[in-house]
Amino acid sequence: MIRLHDEPIRTQYAELKERARAAGTLLPGTPGSLITHKVKGRDYLYRAYYVVQSKRLEEYIGPADNAQLRAEVAGRIEFAEWMRLRVNQLRDLGFQVADRQSARVLLELHNRGAFEAGLVLVGTLAYMARLNDLGVATPGSRTMDIDLARESRVKLALQMKFLGALKATTLPFVEVPGLSPRAPATSAKLRGAGGLRVDVLTAGTKLGAPVLLPELDWHAQGIPFYDYLLKDAERAAVLAGGHCIPVRIPQTGRFIWHKLYSSRHRRGEPEKASKDFQQALTLTLALQDDAPSVLKASYRAAPADLRKKLAAVIPSLSRELKDEYAELRDALRSLRLPLA
Repeated sequence: MIRLHDEPIRTQYAELKERARAAGTLLPGTPGSLITHKVKGRDYLYRAYYVVQSKRLEEYIGPADNAQLRAEVAGRIEFAEWMRLRVNQLRDLGFQVADRQSARVLLELHNRGAFEAGLVLVGTLAYMARLNDLGVATPGSRTMDIDLARESRVKLALQMKFLGALKATTLPFVEVPGLSPRAPATSAKLRGAGGLRVDVLTAGTKLGAPVLLPELDWHAQGIPFYDYLLKDAERAAVLAGGHCIPVRIPQTGRFIWHKLYSSRHRRGEPEKASKDFQQALTLTLALQDDAPSVLKASYRAAPADLRKKLAAVIPSLSRELKDEYAELRDALRSLRLPLA
């Protein structure tokens, strides 16, 4: 079902993540090139580059005779080209790489400091990032959704208009109407049946109920047990387009248990429920020898109400494990016993 990447390839990926994190803000779009324009008899420096849909943009840099500024931007372009080549190599080797539109959104949020300030990437993109971290090669995942979340008990450490950040990508995002005429939007998307959709989620007792996030000037969809999922989220990175973008994602064990919970409690969405279960199973196998200890620790950290709901799905997970996972099956059986 899964295979591991060779150690040299995993080392190459680790180096890419480390350099991306140390780089600070990242250049959007293609690496681009430096050009000059003459304005009122004086030369000025610009970076010309392309974003999605082959849209060409020019970013003003400064006076063309500023050698230090020119060298600094040239170095950033060189790094962006190095990153692009590494991401393409990793894609060819079986790493999970998202599309260019997702890259444009995530890069904008990263450059604004949203992930460092408390935003967490969840959903399929977080799953893809975790597979890469674990060094696991599986068939490529695809999604037209970006799921972002904020722990309800902690406010972001910055003020950021969420819709404004999306529109800064130059992609034509529009608000998605709520389920009722008076319900506020919790999502934005690009036009068209297959347009990229960005959802904002947070903890809430009533599934889908809007929750105001004042620091984002936006509402989120309430999701049960999301405080558990998002607690102590970890640094990671998403490969997307030609970029490696630093983000924060849930811990692996918490992600697995919440996916298993979702697989049993989605209403009228059998395909998404099946995908949730498959992602939970794949990550469980990807943990390999660490799976029993990781799952036990994250299960015991779960609230009692969540553990009760998980009791019904644990046997389904156990049945998917072959004989070589006997130790993990035993660990899962023990979780159904009353906790001390």
